[in-house]
Amino acid sequence: MSGLRIDVITLVPEAFEPLRGLGVIGRSFAAGRASLHTHNPRDFATDRYRKVDDVPYGGGAGMVLKPEPVFAAFEAIPQLKRRTVLLMSPQGQPLQQAQLRHWASSCDQLVLLCGHYEGFDERIRSLADAEVSIGDFVLTGGELPAMTVINGVVRLLPGTVGTAASLDDESHSALLLEHPQYTRPASFRGLEVPQVLRNGNHAVIARWRHDQQLQRTRERRPDLYQRWLEQGEATGEASGRGECP
Repeated sequence: MSGLRIDVITLVPEAFEPLRGLGVIGRSFAAGRASLHTHNPRDFATDRYRKVDDVPYGGGAGMVLKPEPVFAAFEAIPQLKRRTVLLMSPQGQPLQQAQLRHWASSCDQLVLLCGHYEGFDERIRSLADAEVSIGDFVLTGGELPAMTVINGVVRLLPGTVGTAASLDDESHSALLLEHPQYTRPASFRGLEVPQVLRNGNHAVIARWRHDQQLQRTRERRPDLYQRWLEQGEATGEASGRGECP
């Protein structure tokens, strides 16, 4: 079975090259678990200057990404059966772990649209199944959010992470933050590893870790804790737009 195909529409395709050599992510690309393809709208511009932006109707500061080159780049991408198209936008829904898991397990293809300049022509939104944000702030383009999605999805593909079970206990896997982790030495500069982790009783350790998850989430992310109370400990499934068929 072929791996996940990832297509990125971006004006700076060179920004994505480091991903091909980035630790387990790069090795996953090399092993064929995923493939990365970039498409520059400038290559699809039809004028002699390869123009991809223009002034906005109605006036205003900055330049806006034109629809024609973006649509042409998008339509040139091969389409697989289970595909979802994501627009990187500060107006999008906040990215969540459940979405990454859904895309990693259910999609054959992800297409990521990266804006640039002051924004993009509103009609470009019609290409996307969902809009994704990585926080309530604005960047110069959608490349860093797109790389975040790529990293988050590829690391969840089977075979990417050596110990797959470690993915089940990490932060946000079930709306809770991860419990504290310790390694040797047992004592370091007066800071001790909790005795419960050194007694070898795995049932007691499991309860302690769960209690720590609850406490840490309640203190650091009360919004997540409230969602956990409402939804229970189920990981849930991605919902709304952005799901692969």
